[in-house]
Amino acid sequence: MTLAVSSALALAYAQVGGKANTSLDAGALGNSTEAQSLVQVYQAIKERYLKDVSDETLLRGALNGMLASLEDKFTGYSTPEENQAGQEQLSGQFYGVGALLETVNADGTGTRIAQVYKNQPAARGGVQVGDVIVKVDGDDVSKLTLSKTRTKIVGKLGTQVKLEVLRGQTTFNFTLTRAEIKTFAVESALLPNNVGYLAVNTFYNEKIFEQIDTGLAKLKAAGVKKMVLDLRDNGGGLLSAGEYVADKFLQKGTIVSLKARAGRCSAQQITPGCAYNAKPSSEDYSGDLVVLVNKNSASASEIVAGALQDLERAKIVGEKSYGKGVAQDVFDVLDGGQVRLVAQEWLTPKGRAIQDKGITPDVTVVDTRYGRTLNIDGLGAKAGEKITVMLEGKTLNLTADKDGKFTYTSVPPRPPRGTDVQGEAAFDLKNDAQLQKALEVLGVSATAKK
Repeated sequence: MTLAVSSALALAYAQVGGKANTSLDAGALGNSTEAQSLVQVYQAIKERYLKDVSDETLLRGALNGMLASLEDKFTGYSTPEENQAGQEQLSGQFYGVGALLETVNADGTGTRIAQVYKNQPAARGGVQVGDVIVKVDGDDVSKLTLSKTRTKIVGKLGTQVKLEVLRGQTTFNFTLTRAEIKTFAVESALLPNNVGYLAVNTFYNEKIFEQIDTGLAKLKAAGVKKMVLDLRDNGGGLLSAGEYVADKFLQKGTIVSLKARAGRCSAQQITPGCAYNAKPSSEDYSGDLVVLVNKNSASASEIVAGALQDLERAKIVGEKSYGKGVAQDVFDVLDGGQVRLVAQEWLTPKGRAIQDKGITPDVTVVDTRYGRTLNIDGLGAKAGEKITVMLEGKTLNLTADKDGKFTYTSVPPRPPRGTDVQGEAAFDLKNDAQLQKALEVLGVSATAKK
């Protein structure tokens, strides 16, 4: 398949693309009291504020403030640096070290190695799953977000990057040479009794079109007649990718339609008012199908789940999905940054609007893969005092610190996030109640036949 994709102006971080109408009656804006007030405040800051502030800081602040005034969590601005990192992620190809990263802390800071891929710089250098990245090229990144840490790790082909990581209580240092890395949006595997397993991890990857074709072809070649499509923890991405994936399981029917503030379009255009219809293909998968979703399945994931549910093509198993039923126009601005602007609402084949509602599964099952994180915080004890606590049938012996505080945190083991072979999915059937239920719905046993 040949796929033509235009610049970021026509790509959507959260669904759809389109060129923004940038026409502006500058005269009317300039004569308004609000515009004059903006200039007045700008001049006051430049002339009288205690510290010198650059024009870049002030004008970007004004840009962010204008978008923030819409009070829409899906509308916003990305800096040129963030935009560049996003484009690398979208391309599915960049220069890095070959490791999947995950956030450490609840506030979004800290970065940990979630997976190390075979024959890549990180694996060859000795980096391990669970390593917490402390420094990159000598800079402390422990308080940075994952995206900012990632930006420091990726770079030009053949250049070196130094990582300092914490493994348990021991610090390790690695000097790695950046190589070409391809990311996989789609991973596949065989479950017991020859049930196909296809995990779509993101729709924000231009490689997804070829990868979904490859994954399905691989499973069909294995004689798969029943399949689980896993959309859990998939926060969405390109509308065109969601439509393409849904179409791989459908022969006919409307997949999704868009409703904008004004205006309609023909069925051939990717603009407001369109309906996306399935097209029959010999490459489509026509066997039994169950789709897994959880509370983090959003946006394009919900488009796929909603279409397959409404058209009675698949049973949906899991938790109610996130509930992002709007689409954004995404366009680059002159400073190299990017703006995401909510421009459409999308509807399922039956006309359901799911914004803030989500997709309700046909079979509701709690996601058990992550276990429970338990926290105990206490105070009022004497310094050094021993406190005995019974928790889940176990006796815990805690010691108060100098201020009389005592704490305990139980962090469950992380579920597998893929294998060390890219494109090969990992699963933990024993501890995954949703996947077990999916097999039950498909009418097969969770244990392999002898």
